[in-house]
Amino acid sequence: MARIFLVEDDPQVGELVKRFLEKEGLLVVWARTGREALKQAWEGTKPDLVVLDRGLPDMEGLEVLRSLRDLDPLLPVLLTGRAEEDSRVEGLLEGADDYLGKPFSLKELLARIKALLRRGGKEGRRYFGPLELDLEARKAYLDGQPLKLSATEANLLFVLAQTPGRVYTREELLARVWGPEFEGSERVVDAYIRLLRKKLKDDPQAPRFIETVVGMGYRFLGE
Repeated sequence: MARIFLVEDDPQVGELVKRFLEKEGLLVVWARTGREALKQAWEGTKPDLVVLDRGLPDMEGLEVLRSLRDLDPLLPVLLTGRAEEDSRVEGLLEGADDYLGKPFSLKELLARIKALLRRGGKEGRRYFGPLELDLEARKAYLDGQPLKLSATEANLLFVLAQTPGRVYTREELLARVWGPEFEGSERVVDAYIRLLRKKLKDDPQAPRFIETVVGMGYRFLGE
């Protein structure tokens, strides 16, 4: 699912929102100040959507919003905070895609996030720690950087990641990736797994992504 950037200084609100959204399958990166949020953003944390509180202790929320928009003009942003009409209009004029005044319902927050993600075309992505898979474009990113994968490597990765935790035999992977007419050795799967692990910086002795199941095959580790 999508990566959400939560910028909220109130520890109780932040923890409550983070736990709720993570239970719904979203990956949440929580920054407690404006400067911390901008530091993480410029260091490569690329969120699909930002939940931003205007009342931050070190910066005005709209200033953070402007900087994030400069970083990625297409980033959908959900701005939360003051409920007055003038404040809401000001936030929308500054580029917020939606506005939710405090106190707010967690279910309403989730509904608005999902609506924005659909509108921004971000729901077709999955995250496994530092690994991002764009299911529609069939592209992969590690630590925010695109991975240069061959068509076969990409197909193998996406087949494995389709069902995390499921063990795929070499025979199954050959049929799904190379096709049922392929007549080569099953060892070609092992060779491509090695290539994938190298590009994913995945240690087979302590895997983050692809695990060898002795005597059976391979499985992709869960989220």
